[in-house]
Amino acid sequence: MRTHPPEQEFPMALAPTVQLRSGAHLPLLGLGTWPLDDAGAADTVERAIGTGYRLIDTAENYRNEKGVGEGIRRSGVPREELFVTTKFNREYHGRDGVRRAFEASSALLGLDYIDLLLVHWPNPDQGRQVEAVQGIAALLEEGLVRAVGTSNYKPAHLQQVIDAGIVPDVNQIQLDPQRPRIEERAFHNEHGIVTESWSPLGQGGGLLDEPGLVAIAEAHGRTPAQVVLRWHVQQGMVAIPKSSDPRRLAENLDIFDFELSGAELARLYTLDTGDAEIVDSDEFGH
Repeated sequence: MRTHPPEQEFPMALAPTVQLRSGAHLPLLGLGTWPLDDAGAADTVERAIGTGYRLIDTAENYRNEKGVGEGIRRSGVPREELFVTTKFNREYHGRDGVRRAFEASSALLGLDYIDLLLVHWPNPDQGRQVEAVQGIAALLEEGLVRAVGTSNYKPAHLQQVIDAGIVPDVNQIQLDPQRPRIEERAFHNEHGIVTESWSPLGQGGGLLDEPGLVAIAEAHGRTPAQVVLRWHVQQGMVAIPKSSDPRRLAENLDIFDFELSGAELARLYTLDTGDAEIVDSDEFGH
């Protein structure tokens, strides 16, 4: 008999949500937890939830799922108000392996179900990138996960999954105004896949110092980071920035009461630097 986790309820004051193909509601902004260790994750997750975050993103490879679960418990917020996502590594690709990955992650998190489970990297060299997604779909049918996710899948990888009869709810990819991933997003939109951005504020800090971005931030009385996060969510993408600083946690969430103009969105696209710094998921994975 198929079971279902309880329906989620998100207070209106928090981040808006997007409804996934599965019916689950994914907040447009959440907390990334890499590279926090267990202790740091516990403190940061508790603080973030207290600030108003309801989407928490972790992964087997981050080695902090136990800490994330501890932070969730400390927060005192009912489980059904939270959206918890995690990812598994290449050794678990395959139907039976995905079940073992789920069991390991849910035990560390201390949760009976996971809202969104993702294949962390496709690892096409081992040829099981489709089986891995099929394994998540089987867990969805049992009510153990709310949604099926992929991470770092290129359109060609996603097409293989779609050809096998499954359309993922979410594909999480490296994405920011310098790496806007226009072709990938177009493919996602065509198939009803929500785009989730990792490293949404760029890497190395260079993006936030761009004069054009700084000018837009000053015009709105916002920080450059707030403008970039608004760029993501205003276009329907989900962003998961990482910060353990209380002030920045609050600032990152405070982006839903202003709007970028069409000209400002276009100006941010001029920051595109091409594919040079995008991790190639045909070559890298774990």
